[in-house]
Amino acid sequence: MQQCDLPGQNIWAEIALQIRLRMSRQSTREGLEPVLDPADERLTSRAVLGATIGNVLEFYDFGTYSFFAIQIGQAFFPATDSFASLMLSLATFGAGFVTRPIGAIVLGSYSDRAGRRPAMTASFAMMSAAVLLLAITPSYETIGLAAPSLVVFARLLQGFALGGEVGPTTAYLMEAAPADARGLAVSFQPASQQIAATAGALVGEILSLSMTSEALNAYGWRIALLLGAATLPFGLWLRSVLPETLHRPETHVLVTQPGGQAHSNRRIMSLGFVILTSCTITTYVTGYMTTYALNTLHVSAPLAFGTTLISNAVGIAAALLGGLLADRAGRRRIMIWPQVTALLMTYPVFLWIAESRSAFALLGGLGALTLIGTIPYSAFHVSMAEGLPRNIRGGAFATIYAFAIAIFGGTAQPIVTWLIHLTGSALVPAWYMLFASAAGLFAMLMMPETAPLNFTPNHKRNVVTPRRLP
Repeated sequence: MQQCDLPGQNIWAEIALQIRLRMSRQSTREGLEPVLDPADERLTSRAVLGATIGNVLEFYDFGTYSFFAIQIGQAFFPATDSFASLMLSLATFGAGFVTRPIGAIVLGSYSDRAGRRPAMTASFAMMSAAVLLLAITPSYETIGLAAPSLVVFARLLQGFALGGEVGPTTAYLMEAAPADARGLAVSFQPASQQIAATAGALVGEILSLSMTSEALNAYGWRIALLLGAATLPFGLWLRSVLPETLHRPETHVLVTQPGGQAHSNRRIMSLGFVILTSCTITTYVTGYMTTYALNTLHVSAPLAFGTTLISNAVGIAAALLGGLLADRAGRRRIMIWPQVTALLMTYPVFLWIAESRSAFALLGGLGALTLIGTIPYSAFHVSMAEGLPRNIRGGAFATIYAFAIAIFGGTAQPIVTWLIHLTGSALVPAWYMLFASAAGLFAMLMMPETAPLNFTPNHKRNVVTPRRLP
């Protein structure tokens, strides 16, 4: 028997519909702005563009210091021993990592409360002030001890800003993407860092070819910093107009773990710390290749900068490829197998580089190692973001990332430099990377699969239609 509508039922349905329509618009400080459907491609492309460009500009400024560590050391930390000057410069580079956890906790938790966009905009504004201060600070010969003091302050401010950058940005990219394209969207986070490193290496290559050594040491590094500073207003504007994603409807496939959600969160964060530590050491040892090629291998400056340029350019493609493959085959497979391959390649590649010291070994060997070694970390970024609930996603990711960076990123280059000086071995970077890669592989093997996919016993892939969370 057909059931008839009760009197007034249509009225209540209309009221419920109006409430849902009103709730589909989120309130922001600037006013009301629409929350688009999770699969809206306009939001996804806009999110990727804004977050990627902001990351490129920020990491360019942060990484430029590493590329010009020798020149900056001579300008602000003069010493009779060139090794001591370089170590002081690298130690100041490491000072920027001290404030990263503070920035991660403050800006990361702020992004979970107020939204991803205001946190990313605040981070970018502080970075703008820091890079300008670093670029215009006079040398030690001009203002004495005030020069290194200002440089250290600028590095501390940069570290605070970047500490609150990665977590909110990764969360933003994941939340803005359709469920079947999260891997590719989030892969723009590590790819943007590689783009920044490539831009810095390209600038260094051009300056080293077009300037004399004296000019490069005197003011060439300032030109590199000011080139990044020139684009800061555009990046600040772009961040400020991004649509917010914190409260938009989210599709997700729940990952069932024994012991409840709290246990699952702690497990993912613990494993994430180990993997991020591995990623950090690998990234910063690779970024050290310019200094390594100049000081240890004693190759020409153009070849040294070219090594980093090629390696980072390959890293861009590898990061995006890793995200794309993670959407196709799941997160764990794309983390584990490339990591195994990179682990087996590391020592032979560095042995080849150290013995031949040729351009082909530096460019080809390091490029191949970067291609394979970058892929697993793109899959990890999206896996970690998916595994954390939205109300702690930005802060938790930022804090874990910042502590891994602060402890192992800030010390990687000084430790490698000191060990090479102590042992005289050009293979120190290989051993350090091997240790980090092995630890990362162990943690990857324990990570759960977070992709919206099911895998049957015969390894065939079945796509699961994601369901919208309330």
